[in-house]
Amino acid sequence: MEQIEYTSKDPSETIAIGELMGSAAQAGQLYAVYGDLGAGKTQLVKGMARGIRVPDWEYVVSPTFTLMNVYEGNMTLCHVDLYRLESRDVPDLDIEEFLAGGIVVVEWAERSSWWEGVIEVHIEITGEMERKIVIIKQESQG
Repeated sequence: MEQIEYTSKDPSETIAIGELMGSAAQAGQLYAVYGDLGAGKTQLVKGMARGIRVPDWEYVVSPTFTLMNVYEGNMTLCHVDLYRLESRDVPDLDIEEFLAGGIVVVEWAERSSWWEGVIEVHIEITGEMERKIVIIKQESQG
């Protein structure tokens, strides 16, 4: 297991951390993002979109009402938000098709269960603007 920890002092730094993640992302990766309301989950996803060269990355918004938004850059970014759903209401999202050609990022990931190999991203509010971002990458089973 690999764990990386960042401290973000403001939303622009959260975007920059997301950009680093996006530029290192590989097709087939699933990111499960955990954090309280207002923690900066969507800012992180904006940065990831910027990292994979989505042209209008600054317009990435949380798909709270639509459940899923798809953005095209160097690869596909499928952005899922489970906030409005109860665990028992999470539909079969068929995200495998998006993993074939890109990455999937799920906000409010605690509302569903995920398979082995998911990359966990925990965002903790540590101050008015400051955030602790911990990325936990499970070792892939060969």
